[in-house]
Amino acid sequence: MAGTVTLSINGLVSHLEVEEDMPLLWVLRDELGLRGTKFGCGAGLCGACTVHVDGAPTRSCITPVGAVAGSKVRTIEGVAADPVGRTVQAAWKEIDVPQCGYCQAGQIMAATALLTSTPVPTDADIDSAMAGNACRCATYSRIRAAIKRAGGLAAENRRAG
Repeated sequence: MAGTVTLSINGLVSHLEVEEDMPLLWVLRDELGLRGTKFGCGAGLCGACTVHVDGAPTRSCITPVGAVAGSKVRTIEGVAADPVGRTVQAAWKEIDVPQCGYCQAGQIMAATALLTSTPVPTDADIDSAMAGNACRCATYSRIRAAIKRAGGLAAENRRAG
C-alpha cells in the first residue's frame, strides 16, 4: 500500500505517494525524472546507482525509499551544489575521464564522498572508497588521476580562500 514518503532531494523537499519498499533508484528516475542516477546491476554491486544519503554514498537500487524517509538525498544532478562535488566534476572534465560514461555518475558520487571525508586521499584510500564502483570501459587510471587532481584543486581553493 502506498504511503507518503518525505525526502529532501538536492535541497528540495518532496512528498511522494509511493510504496515504502520501492527502491530509491526508481523513485528518483520514474517518480521525479532524475535520470542521471543509473541502473546497473540491481544488486548494489556495480555502483552505477550511487547517491548520497545524509552525505554517505548509498546504492539506490537496493535502498527502499521508506528506509531513507526524512533523509537528505543528493544525486548527480545536485552534486555541483557542493563545493567538493563541483571540484570533482571539474577534475573529471579536465582529465577527460569518461569513455562511454554510463558509470560516471556513480563514480563521481563515490569520489565526492571520499574527498569530503579525506580531502587528500592516498592510493589506498582511493582503492577502498572506489572498490565497489565498476567501469566496464576500464577508465580506472583516469578516475584515480581525477580524484587526485580534485584533491589538489580543493587544497588550492582552501589556500586561496
